[in-house]
Amino acid sequence: MTDPVTGSTTESMPRVLGRPAELMLVEDNYGDILLTQEAFRACKIANRLHIARDGEEALKMLRKEPPYGDLVTPDLILLDLNLPRKDGREVLAEIKSTRELATIPVVILTGSRAELDVVCSYELNANCYIAKPINFEQLQHVVNSIQEFWFTVVLLPSKRSQESAA
Repeated sequence: MTDPVTGSTTESMPRVLGRPAELMLVEDNYGDILLTQEAFRACKIANRLHIARDGEEALKMLRKEPPYGDLVTPDLILLDLNLPRKDGREVLAEIKSTRELATIPVVILTGSRAELDVVCSYELNANCYIAKPINFEQLQHVVNSIQEFWFTVVLLPSKRSQESAA
């Protein structure tokens, strides 16, 4: 099918919408996990939100180590920096240095507003850095912005093209 605006064929364009977006939230704070899940529900965003409670679990999920062998590779990762076992900086460095994972956009979503954390995250190739909002309404706005930007504005590589590059 040809896109009437661009003239390109829509079959070859990477698409996430049309199927639920696969998101990974790497967060150890149970309250923040519940708020984030509720914000996605309230914004009526079609997604599957996979939760990793620490950095080691996130990397096991991404590598599809047991018991995560059937897990789908996420389209986007929301990563807290301050995590137990392996912190977010270490997780980010490993994601961005692993060929099969490097193209997955990583959004830092953390409570830290420290300049050093911002600089370090971008030096480790984070795709963006968002300080956690202070109330639910602001969190809903952030979630809507993430959905709008990453799944409407940005073209992401398709799963098939990522797998063939590996």
